[in-house]
Amino acid sequence: MSEVASEAVALLVRDASEADMTAAQRIYEHYVLTSLATFEEVPPDLDDMLARRRHALDLGLPYLVAESGGEIVGFCYATSHRPRAAYRFTVEDSVYIADGRGGRGVGSALLRELIARCERGPWRQMLAVVGDSANAGSIALHRRFGFEPMCVLKAVGFKFGRWVDTPILQRALGAGDQ
Repeated sequence: MSEVASEAVALLVRDASEADMTAAQRIYEHYVLTSLATFEEVPPDLDDMLARRRHALDLGLPYLVAESGGEIVGFCYATSHRPRAAYRFTVEDSVYIADGRGGRGVGSALLRELIARCERGPWRQMLAVVGDSANAGSIALHRRFGFEPMCVLKAVGFKFGRWVDTPILQRALGAGDQ
């Protein structure tokens, strides 16, 4: 059995608890400080992360963690795409994996469960708003789960002294537009 397969077997994807948010905050902080995967420039503190989780849950949306060997190795969530009522059936996903854990099935396990849970709700479309056109890992992950590229917003972010694109991918949930 390969290392990838053995870790995937030991991976548990579950609802995130308040206690998990310290680990989620640390995982996200890494991306804020070192990557273009998010356009945030100042890492949110634990209270901010707790509020973000609460907001998703208040909307009835999932907020999940991946656990391996008792350690949180990733998290994901869905949130509303925009606040206007006409967008009420469209959600955005976010997936973050602990540094050094990429390529081991964590992102796939998280995104698979996030999609499944959103399909059980009233939502019909899911968007992936990817930080940076060069974020090949995130784009490939979403493509594996049926997301199709819709557009690239050119040079809409400015981080680490350079302009950054935002690819947008989309997939239908459940019956989609039917």
